[in-house]
Amino acid sequence: MRKLFIILMCTGMILPNLWSQGEVLDKIIAIVGSEILLKSELDENIAMARSQGGVLPPDAECLILNQLLSQKLLVNQARLDSLIVLDEEVEGQMNARFEQILVMMNNDPQQFSDYYGMTIGEAKEKFRTDMKDQLLAQRMQQQVISDVKITPAEVIGFFNAIPVDSLPYFNSEVEIGEIVYYPEPNPDEKKKAKDKALELRTMIVDQGANFAELAKSHSDDFGSGRLGGDLGWQKRGQFVPEFEAAAYTLEKGEISEVVETEFGFHIIQLLERLGNRIHTRHILVQPVITADDMRKSQNELQEVRDLILIDSISFSKAVKDYSSDKAQSYYNDGLMLNPATGSTYFETGELDVDVYFTIDTMQVGNVSQPIKIVSDRQEAAFRMFKLVSMTEPHKASLEEDYSKIKTAAIEEKKSRRTVEWVEDKISNTYIKLDSDYEGCEALEPWLKSKKEP
Repeated sequence: MRKLFIILMCTGMILPNLWSQGEVLDKIIAIVGSEILLKSELDENIAMARSQGGVLPPDAECLILNQLLSQKLLVNQARLDSLIVLDEEVEGQMNARFEQILVMMNNDPQQFSDYYGMTIGEAKEKFRTDMKDQLLAQRMQQQVISDVKITPAEVIGFFNAIPVDSLPYFNSEVEIGEIVYYPEPNPDEKKKAKDKALELRTMIVDQGANFAELAKSHSDDFGSGRLGGDLGWQKRGQFVPEFEAAAYTLEKGEISEVVETEFGFHIIQLLERLGNRIHTRHILVQPVITADDMRKSQNELQEVRDLILIDSISFSKAVKDYSSDKAQSYYNDGLMLNPATGSTYFETGELDVDVYFTIDTMQVGNVSQPIKIVSDRQEAAFRMFKLVSMTEPHKASLEEDYSKIKTAAIEEKKSRRTVEWVEDKISNTYIKLDSDYEGCEALEPWLKSKKEP
């Protein structure tokens, strides 16, 4: 099972080069087809594993090396099969990864520079090739497992093969429906926001102000704002219609008029365009939501709750009529999705504190009062919850946990398929491995197939 885990994880490394804490004497320790593996890559991945806590097994170096060799094999085959990863895909993935790191650093680029000894831009340049290789490996692995399916008989067989004393114990789980209701700004605040956007546009177009600097200091889109408003490369359909309609009519370098969307007022600049993909930056000015606006929205949602309680409208219908389509649950009949599992079930410990304390004393079928919740992006909304179902703590069973068991079974089957593919490709690929690792049991397939040119 550990071998399967290592293979499955081989494409999931996150920014390994940023974890190197010093200079190392580098050398090539392996060649897989046309791909080389450096000692520094292995050392950096070991350092990353240590930084994530826990005690590493005695053969951790061999296991991690096996993982890296598998990734190199996937990349080598991806190149042989002419698989393509576009530059904008690499950029998008890097932006997402660096965004995660910055969130942990209070969105402070200086803290990033102090910790890693390089700017975000320098780190991106250092990591760009590694990210492209990761995406190539992922694309190759997706092809390998794309046709893997599982039958009910296989699910039952997988479950029956688990020793009874090894069956997992599941805590109490809940399914929760929600209605998400965003307050609307009043006309006066909308006018103030639009006037500010017009003023900023004038500063850029007529007074020569720097777009990126104004985005950093004035944009209400904090994610792109700290990057000078840069939204990266995006394909058609990724933006709301009003934004997209304006962006796709611009010439390279051109500044749009002020554009109103559901998020506020935008100033857009087209940086580059390739076919249906555009690279833009923007400044967003959002109207202020006043206390009166908040009270009005809360009262409106309370009226919706009253209608549900007297059966004048079903919860499902209320979701479609009143919930925001910005909420993922809107497209799932109001059911919240667990981001960790992709299912609609949550252990109570996985819930946000506000949600947990709202549903903690509710009975199945109850609908909560509207509560105010502020998102990570500082967007205030009112949410109303329905406790759809609740399970008691229990040992895993096919009757109660079929979907979970099926997920585990198909992942195990995909893992086995990947292992078989790797072992098959090893036998047909030029492999050269440093003699220092000949004692590694985990590397036995690689050592058996080691070939000289």
